[in-house]
Amino acid sequence: MYNRSVHWEARLPAGAPRLLGWNVPPEELVHIPEHWLVYPEPNPALHYLLALLYILFTFIALLGNGLVIWIFSSAKSLRTPSNMLVVNLALCDFMMMLKTPIFIYNSFNTGFATGNLGCQIFAFVGTLSGIGAGTTNAAIAYDRYSTIARPLDGKLSRGQVLLFIILIWTYTIPWGLMPIMGVWGKFAPEGFLTSCTFDYITDTPDTRYFVATIFTFSYCIPMSLILTYYGKMVGHVMDHEKALREQAKKMNVESLRSNANTNAQSAEIRIAKAALTICFLFVAAWTPYGVMAMIGAFGNKSLLTPAVSMIPACCCKLVACFDPYVYAISHPRYRLELQKRLPWLEIQEKPVSDTNTATTEAVPASS
Repeated sequence: MYNRSVHWEARLPAGAPRLLGWNVPPEELVHIPEHWLVYPEPNPALHYLLALLYILFTFIALLGNGLVIWIFSSAKSLRTPSNMLVVNLALCDFMMMLKTPIFIYNSFNTGFATGNLGCQIFAFVGTLSGIGAGTTNAAIAYDRYSTIARPLDGKLSRGQVLLFIILIWTYTIPWGLMPIMGVWGKFAPEGFLTSCTFDYITDTPDTRYFVATIFTFSYCIPMSLILTYYGKMVGHVMDHEKALREQAKKMNVESLRSNANTNAQSAEIRIAKAALTICFLFVAAWTPYGVMAMIGAFGNKSLLTPAVSMIPACCCKLVACFDPYVYAISHPRYRLELQKRLPWLEIQEKPVSDTNTATTEAVPASS
């Protein structure tokens, strides 16, 4: 490691501009972990490429999540307690993309252009949106398992869902406030120094304790809840389908379902596909970040080059683009409202019965 107090100033040639390595103003060097400064500055073309990629992510995610928030909030048929959680997830994803202009501006300036203030805003918003999305996913998993396992009395009321949402943000906000207020942990630039997150790379006991704690509470716990409830949901549906088949066999009929000929997929397959999709998206979004943070705090830091550290950030933004399609566009009533309000999309959705809609609400991303 370099000695920050001398190595940059000593290497500046006479008459050089007061922008130091990595296009960082001298007064901002104190905010940057030295791990990143030992690598050569990235090619400007990589900065520009990432900026263009983030512009694409931002457009897709803001459009998709914006439509979800607008239609689910304004359509009376969609203002159900369960869909309040879908709107909360869309708000988290929408919020995640609102901070991307900072990244894009930094990238086009090939460095730490917005300084520490921009870094703190970027990381704070990212923390709230990321942990908020993870805990909301866990709440959605519980809601949909409860609806399927106990169809008569398992549906959450509006008051219960509102309490869930309050608890989600009560749980999430402190993780953003502690680093920004200097209580525990800190936010710092990472990778190409165009984005920021909690500091997982500085080699101190405080950093390791913070990383281990936030990894447990913002990744492991939501992941465990998601896997548990979707696993139980699939198991419950499989048991139910098995019981129906056995009863039909005893009655010497092909199926007890009145719409067996029109329903191409069994509920068992649709539920399994939905559960796998939701779990895969959560894993794809946050596992790279979790692994990288644990390597930075407890493993071989040399594995974390600036380019490698940008991969998890891109994964999170990509999943924010997919979420509205998985949770909402697969919803028949959502597609009907979209068709009604934006007829030029030519969605051609057929009206569905209340029974089918109730099933679909309980099963995200069903085909």
